[in-house]
Amino acid sequence: MVRNLRAIALVAGLSGLLPTPALSQALDVPVIEHADEDFDTCALGRVTGLKADGDRFLAVRSGPGSDYTKLDELHNGDKVWLFDQKGKWIGVVYGVEEVSCSPVVKDRPVPHEGKKGWVHGNWIEILAG
Repeated sequence: MVRNLRAIALVAGLSGLLPTPALSQALDVPVIEHADEDFDTCALGRVTGLKADGDRFLAVRSGPGSDYTKLDELHNGDKVWLFDQKGKWIGVVYGVEEVSCSPVVKDRPVPHEGKKGWVHGNWIEILAG
């Protein structure tokens, strides 16, 4: 049905009037694993400090800033793997127990399984790394 509505809207020149479904985990800015031959490429962190009388979640975004699309929500106690940083924003992988943080010789988009996105660093506590 939705496909038919989109086809009709395209023909009628109205495609901009139909809502476009958000693609899950579609990043506008990829999370990068930065090369270092001597040190691990990530750290383990935990979401902390979210107030009960506030939003009660930390938005995961498609890029490092509040203007980027919200992809998901994290809550106090959720663990995240920290890979990248742009200002106060941290590129994370989450929803997996373990990832390899072994040194790499060339920068690359994070290849690990799990969900990826950007979160504001104010609510991340580094546990290890």
